[in-house]
Amino acid sequence: MSQSDLTGEIAVVTGGASGIGREICLQFAEAGADVVVADLRTEPRTGGTPTHERITEETDADATFVDCDVTEQADRETVAETTAEMGGADILVNNAGIFRGEEFTEVTEAEFDQLMDVNVKSVYFLSQALIDQLLDDGGRIINLSSVAGLEGSGDFISYCTSKGAVRLMTYSLADKYGPEGVRVNAIHPGIIETSMVTEDVPIIGGESEDAFLQTVPLREFGHPEDIADAALYLASDRSEYVNGESLVVDGGSTHT
Repeated sequence: MSQSDLTGEIAVVTGGASGIGREICLQFAEAGADVVVADLRTEPRTGGTPTHERITEETDADATFVDCDVTEQADRETVAETTAEMGGADILVNNAGIFRGEEFTEVTEAEFDQLMDVNVKSVYFLSQALIDQLLDDGGRIINLSSVAGLEGSGDFISYCTSKGAVRLMTYSLADKYGPEGVRVNAIHPGIIETSMVTEDVPIIGGESEDAFLQTVPLREFGHPEDIADAALYLASDRSEYVNGESLVVDGGSTHT
């Protein structure tokens, strides 16, 4: 296997129908991996060919769609059963997540629980459901955190809390399973131009867009391909000595 070749690998990507998750699925398939697209929807938010169909039409890889609400244990078990039937997962990308801006004093317990269920508990329990498969032959777990998991913001305290939890969960899993050959790393995206961000984060297309761009040294927002490139690196042999790390992909904004 060449350093960037995923031929013979089976990858599970949550939230793989749209945005960052879709691009990760496509790049993994182009690198030779068969992909399990786990999502609540088949079609991308912006419309078009479903990810799993596009993979089978445009690459030599196979793809399977699993209708998955990552907050539901039964659905997580279905993902694990599906990958086991395919031969067992080699790569897990915990990409599914939600964002919510907020006024701290107005957040309800139900809203907080929903954010934590999607962003944190799903990562924990899907990793748990697949760990035995990943242990079989040096698996990899890639968790999508955020720059919000590195720096606090008073505008979205709950989101920062959830992504900070993902970061430390990543380090803990890397410590536990590194000795058994499973590498666990996190990616921390900055602002990435996806339909979810455009709809949920009032920056792109808003009055504050130009001001925010001035805080990014590269003076541009990221694209899904940028995060997929990072995920492919962490999934491949190119990162074989990288474990328990945070890969920040934000154009330099976090450290300025």
